[in-house]
Formats: sequence, C-alpha cells, structure tokens
Amino acid sequence: MNSSLKISKDLEKDSRDTETQLDKTSAENLGNTLMIGFREKTQMIQNAIHSISIQNIRYKVIDFLSKLEELQRRLFEKKKFAIRTEYCITMDRMPEELWDEVLQNKDQLVEWRQLYGVDPQPTRDFLCEHPYLVVDTCHFSEDFKWRLLAHFDDLDKALDGLLIKSENFQALNLLLERYRGQVKCIYIDPPYNTGNNQFIYKDNYQHSSWLSMMSDRLTLVREWLREDGAIFVSCDDHEVHHLRKIGDSLWQAIGTFVWEKKKKGSHLSPTFRDLTEYILAYTTDLSKIGRLFGEEAYSGKWQYLLNRANAEGELLFPARKVHAELDDGTYPAGTYGNGEMAVQLLDDISVQDGVIQNQFRMRGRFTWKQETLDEELKIGSIVKLSKNMRPNVLRADQEEKTKRPPSLITKDIAAYEDAFAELSNLFGEVKYPYPKPVGLVRFFINAMTYFNPQGNILDFFAGSGTTAHAVINLNREDGGRRKYILVEMGDYFETVLLKRIKKVVYSDSWKNGKPQKGKGISHFFKYLYLEQYEDTLNNLELPREQEGQLALEQFGDEYLLRYMLKFETQGSPSFLNLEQFQDPFNYKIKIREGNETQERVVDLVETFNYLLGIHVKKMRQFQDNGRIYRAVLGEKNDKSIVIVWRPSNDLNSHPSALQRDYEFIKHTILPILLGNGKNPNLLLVNGNCYGSDVKSRKNK
Repeated sequence: MNSSLKISKDLEKDSRDTETQLDKTSAENLGNTLMIGFREKTQMIQNAIHSISIQNIRYKVIDFLSKLEELQRRLFEKKKFAIRTEYCITMDRMPEELWDEVLQNKDQLVEWRQLYGVDPQPTRDFLCEHPYLVVDTCHFSEDFKWRLLAHFDDLDKALDGLLIKSENFQALNLLLERYRGQVKCIYIDPPYNTGNNQFIYKDNYQHSSWLSMMSDRLTLVREWLREDGAIFVSCDDHEVHHLRKIGDSLWQAIGTFVWEKKKKGSHLSPTFRDLTEYILAYTTDLSKIGRLFGEEAYSGKWQYLLNRANAEGELLFPARKVHAELDDGTYPAGTYGNGEMAVQLLDDISVQDGVIQNQFRMRGRFTWKQETLDEELKIGSIVKLSKNMRPNVLRADQEEKTKRPPSLITKDIAAYEDAFAELSNLFGEVKYPYPKPVGLVRFFINAMTYFNPQGNILDFFAGSGTTAHAVINLNREDGGRRKYILVEMGDYFETVLLKRIKKVVYSDSWKNGKPQKGKGISHFFKYLYLEQYEDTLNNLELPREQEGQLALEQFGDEYLLRYMLKFETQGSPSFLNLEQFQDPFNYKIKIREGNETQERVVDLVETFNYLLGIHVKKMRQFQDNGRIYRAVLGEKNDKSIVIVWRPSNDLNSHPSALQRDYEFIKHTILPILLGNGKNPNLLLVNGNCYGSDVKSRKNK
C-alpha cells in the first residue's frame, strides 16, 4: 500500500468533513449571525475551520512521526549481522596438510609479493624459510577456512586480535555480550570536531551533536571495561572540557595527560605554536586499578642479587620467568664480569624476544637462597639479566615505591613526526591523515599491562591501526599475550589498517615499504564485516502487507498510524526472517558496497556466536548424506553450549530424515566436540530437531 498517499487522502477528507459540519451549524443560526454582523461571524467561522483542521492534521502527523522515529530507533539499535568473517595466520601456525593449497593459490602469492617484496617459490622449503608470511583466508574457499579452524581446540584463546569493519556503535553493540567486563585497556583517538574534512568521521558537529555521538559510544563501552581497566581518550582544546563532563559522569578520573606532540612547532597559528594535546584517563574503580607503570619507573629500584659479603652459592632460574637485556641467541656457560662481582653461568641460556626459554643455573655470591628466589618469583617479583649477566630483581612489594608515569608525555617518547615516519617506512608513503605514533599508544598499554602482559586492548576509532601495531610490538618485546580489538569504518580498513598489521607481523623493521632484517612474530587474527544501519534500511520490507491491508479495512486510521510500521515489517530481513533459518547458509540481505547494492550471504554462525556472547572453543564442519553441518562448541558462565546449523527445509515432512539428523548430531557431532559420553549443558539447533534434549533456535 502507498501509506503516504493514504494519509494525504485521509487528511483531505477530514478537512472537508469539518468544513461541512461547521457550514451546517452556521446555516441553522443564520438569523443570529445577521444580528451580530454577517462579516464578523463569517470570519469567526473561517478561523474555527482553520484551527480545527490544522489541529486534527497536527495530531495525526505527530502520531505518525512518533511511530516512524520508534521504527528508526529499532533499526539503529538492532544488533547487526556479521556479513563476512576471515582469518589471517602466519605460516608457522598453518597446519602442514594445508601447505600445498597455500602454495597453489595465485592470489595469495601475489599478495606476498606486493606486501613483502618476496619472490614466492612453490616449495615447502620456501615456507619454512619464511615462517611469518601471513595467509589470508579471503583468498581461499569456505571449505578451506573450516578445515583450518578444525585444527584449533580453543579458537578464541588462539586468536591474537580481532578487526571489525563497521560503524563503531554497531560493532560495540553486537560484541557487548562477548566482551562485557573483559577489556583491560581502551585507547581511542576520536575526531576532534575541528571542521577538518579529511576525516571520514563527521568532524564539524555542533557541540551538542558531538557530545551526543561520544556519549552514546562511551556509555556503551563502559560495559566492556574490567573493574581494574582504564580508558584513555585523546582530545584537543576544541572539546576537551565537554569530553571531561562525559567522562566524569561515567567513571572515576585517573587524571589528564598532556602530550608534547611535535618536535618542530607549528607556525600556522597566528597567536602561538600549538605543541600539546590531552589524553583523559578514567577507570571504573580507582581502588582496583592498582599502580600504573612508567617506562622509567624502576630507575634505581632494582636490587642486585649479588652481594660481596655472602659466600659463593648456586641458584636455579626457571624458564620464562626471567627477562634479559641480552640480544636474542644462545649464551654458553662461562665466567662473566670481573673481580668479586663475577658470576659463573653453569648452563647455556637460550633467549627469544627478551625472555629466557630454558632453565639455567648460575654460581656466584648471591644475596638469596634458592627457597627465597622461588618464593619471590611465585609472588610476582621480576628478575632481569643485565648485559654483563648480573641478575637484578624488582621485588613485588616494591611496587609502592616505584615512580608513576609522568603526566607530561614528551616528544622524546612519541611525536607526530614519528607517526608519519612509521607509515612512510611501512608503505613507502603516508596513506592516512593525522596518524598517532606507536610510542604514544604503547605508553598507555604498557602502563596497564607491564606486570601482567596480557588482556584485551580495545580501540573503536582505529584509524590506521596504531593500537594493533603497539600491541604487536609489546608482545614481541616481552613475550606477552595482549590481544587487540579494533573497529574502523573507513575504506582504509583494507588499504592501510589490514595491510599494516600483515606487514608488522612479518617484520619489525621497514624502510621505503620494504622489510629489513627484523624480527617477525607468530600471529593469528580474525576480521569481520558487519551490516550497517543504511543496509538495514535498504532491507526493510513489508512481507505482511496483505494482512496489513485487511487490518486497515477493519480498523482504519488507528491501524495505519499506530500499528502498521511495527506489524507489517515483522519477518523483514532487516530484523530476522525465521523462515530463512531453514537454509542458514543462504540467508541473504542487500549490502551497499561503494555505489552499488548487492546481495550478500549473512554469516549466521558468527552472528549468533556474538549474540549469545560465548567464548568459542571449537568450530567444525561435517557432512552426512549430502547435508552440511556447521557446529560450534562454546562456553559461557562455566556452561558448555553446542550450536548446530544445517539446512532443514526438507526435514519437516520426513520423520525418518529427522531421526537420522538427530542421530548424526548425537552420535557424531557431539562426541567430536565434547568427547565420548559427554553432553553439553545446552544444545541449540536451527529449525526442527527430533530430540527432546534440543532447544530449537527458531523458538529461542
């Protein structure tokens, strides 16, 4: 039905009816009208007609607009579909049984040439010599991707990062249940509202609009933060005072950092050279955040484990508990140092990325006995070997004595010029406006994770990917397991951010777009494309229009203005069309890509993993009698959940087929996911299923 045309005709009819009624009234009282003056009374009637008609129109328009705004709100806040999911993995983690397929994939080899400047040879020896080449599943079939995932028994634990191409509110909204209360550190560099049109985000809001945009996202991300986590927000003079009001209403303030951002001052300002920006820092609970660590915090606080007054003894140092200032490699047993401060290394030491890889024994004049060393390492004391092989220690109970990070971040720590140089070295040119330097973001991540180098790091204004770059570098330095979550909506998601991570993983040293002899890192990350609000609008349909027409005839305007938008859009692909659950691997919606709108298959498996908020352990693909099954084993609140997807539109009318389907799930899928004789706390299957222990996701 043409709703706007119908409203227009109804309003016209109401106006005519009102005029007719008033004309009858005026005719019956014509004599009285003549008594008080025909011209004056006519004007009064005309005014009354105009007032009543406008009032009726106004009420109906307001009512309809209210329902329209409610629909728009539902469409915007609806958790969006995952449209596409891909994985990137270094060759050292790629199962060997898939190596031949990698070598035969021309698109992957071309990407390696473009990214790394290598000349790929179709041999396994070439792959062994280049363990940090990144394989992207976007170049391979869906079947290849599922065979790769079959090699992981704790997929979410194995992943080092997650990238999401999406408007950030939509991404934060979809992933909320998965990451609620699980993020240790958030750093964002939002648009500063300066009116600079080089940003893809709108950068010339009115103050109230900018505040609304930031408030919506900061309120939502508050649910992501751990009690001992912190958020750091970059800003400048344009909005810092407004931003502080939002932060103060949501969190407890840690303080404000001032960043001396330029090595060479800008001379563009007519008054003074602008050299600083601000970073506002907040946390949920100041009593739980602990002490932040600064790069120079331990100066003078380290204690030598050697003491001239003590007799010679031996200490056994456990693997991966001791850091080293030495270069990577193997260090043979022997005597190091001079005079009474010399120590004898009794075992060879193997060092990788600054972390001791094997147990080793030392002889020297130590302050501690073996029992003391073991206890100190157990409670969190840190031991580091200096370049002359002297063991130094920072005791766990010394944390209160350490210096805090300074509120002034100098240009020597990080400067804008560094950011441009970093991108220029990676790509041969700067391909993103106003990037942040790695050193700046590293400063905050290191402050939050130095004593425990793990946890989720979030950036939902990811830009060129500086936050992921900083996380990867830190993990490469100390062997940590920090994980990044980045959200970006711009086209440079593919052209800059994704390529940047692939390059940084391969080597930590680049010049003019070419890798130098640097260190790579073993790495595995996932990237997602999400449906957007505009896509939701494009997919808005009225699949119940026929029922709506009957309701309109029966209830008239009351249905049109109050219920039509809600009732007739039920079952639209914009919300959730349960009929399409019968064929879950072919659920399609229209997606805007550039200047074209195309149909794309929705990744229902990935979408529902995030809707349910599960930690994904296993993802497996099966086949039985030509039917594809895709199953997920997840955990939530210490409960196991198995989700099974398969085409089911031909099962409803065949009881024997339903029985076989259930038997395959029960006796093949569940034992592979859980082990023989084990059942999940919850089993979800799309569509109808034979078993009484199964919950249909259609009903759910």
